[in-house]
Amino acid sequence: MADIQVINGNMAAAIGAALCRPDIIAAYPITPQTPIVEYLADFVTGGKLDSSVSEVESELSAMSVVTGASLAGSRVFTASASQGLSLMYEPYFRASTLRLPVVMAVANREMISPQTLWGGPQDSLTVRDAGWLQIYVEDNQEILDTMIMAYRIAEDKNVLLPINVCFDGFYLSHMSERVEIPTQEQVDEFLPKYVPEHIILDPQRPMAVDPLTNGNLLTEYRLKHMMGQQNALKLLEELDKVYGEKFGRSYGGAVEEYRCDDADYVIVTMGSMTGVAKDRVDKARADGKKVGLLKMRMVRPFPCDRVAKVLSGKRAFGVVDRNVSFGWNTGIIYEEICASMNRAASFVPNVPFIAGLGGEDITATHIDYAIDKIIAQDGKTGKHDTVWLNREVMGL
Repeated sequence: MADIQVINGNMAAAIGAALCRPDIIAAYPITPQTPIVEYLADFVTGGKLDSSVSEVESELSAMSVVTGASLAGSRVFTASASQGLSLMYEPYFRASTLRLPVVMAVANREMISPQTLWGGPQDSLTVRDAGWLQIYVEDNQEILDTMIMAYRIAEDKNVLLPINVCFDGFYLSHMSERVEIPTQEQVDEFLPKYVPEHIILDPQRPMAVDPLTNGNLLTEYRLKHMMGQQNALKLLEELDKVYGEKFGRSYGGAVEEYRCDDADYVIVTMGSMTGVAKDRVDKARADGKKVGLLKMRMVRPFPCDRVAKVLSGKRAFGVVDRNVSFGWNTGIIYEEICASMNRAASFVPNVPFIAGLGGEDITATHIDYAIDKIIAQDGKTGKHDTVWLNREVMGL
C-alpha cells in the first residue's frame, strides 16, 4: 500500500533515490540541494537504507567518487546545484562519455554573478551539451516518480548514460505538498538490479578505460553516444506509459500536452511555472480563447519531432523561459523550439518570453499577459522581440 506524505521536493528526491537502492552516495552541500544528501545520510544511519555515503571535500570530488564507483559496478547517486555543478564539470563530462549511468538530482539555482541563491535552471541548461540526459519536472510528485524512472532509463543496455533530474530550487526543493510514495516492493519489481556488462573495473578481468583516442575511434564513440541519447528519448516515451500502468501516474513522456489538440494558440513552459500556467489556460478557455500548453520535460535529447508535431499548424505560440541564452537575446528553450520548427520546415508566428529570473514569481498576471501577447501575434510573419515579463507587467 502506497504511503501518502506532505513533503518538500528535496525529501521527494531523497526518498525516490533511496527506493532505488543506490550502493554509493556522494555529494557536497550547496544551497538549495544540501537537504537531499542530509536526508539520505539520515536514512543510512537510521538503518532504513543500506548504502555507503562518501564525505567529500568538493563537488568535483563528489562526481569523481560516483564515477569511480560506477566504473566498479555500483549503482550511484549524487546531487548538486549552480556553482557546484560548474565546479564538477570535468568529471561531469567524463561520466557521460564513459557511458556511466549516474543519476543526479539538480535543485536548479541561478548562476553568479551578481550573487544570487534563488531558483532557476540556468545552471543545468548551461551544461546541457555535456552528453547527459536531462529531465525537468513540475512538482514534488513528479520529482519522486522521475527519480525512479531515471535509473531505469540510465541503466538500460541501449542507453547507458548519466541523467539529471532537474527541479526548481526553493519553489520545489523547499516547498511541501502531497506526495504518494510507492512501496519498496513495487519499486523493486519495476527497477531490476544493476548488472553492468559494458564496463567494470575488476582485477580479475583487466581492461583499458579512457585510453588516448584518435579521430576515427572518437567519431565512433560520439556516434554511439548520440544513438544512446536517442534510444533514451524513445525509452522515456515507452517507460512513462509502463510507469503509469503500474503506479497510476504518467507525465506524457518527453513532453506533456495540455489542452493542445484543438488549440489555436500554445504557451510553452518548463518546471514549476507550469502549474499556474495550466490554471490560466483553463481560464482562457472559459473566456473563449482556444489556448493549450506544452510542458517541456526532456531537454536532452531534445524531443524535436514531438514539439514540431504539437506546434505545427497552430496560429501562434510563445515560450516562457526562466533563463537566458547569452548572445541570442532570448531564452534557451525558445531557441531549441525554433530549431525544432525549422527542422520540420514549419513556421508558426511566435513570441519569446523571459520571466522569473533570480527567483521572481511567475504569477497568473504574467501568464495572462503572455497569452494575450501570443494571440496578438496571430498572422504576423516577423520575429517578435523578447518580452521580459517581469519588467513589462510591472511597467518598468
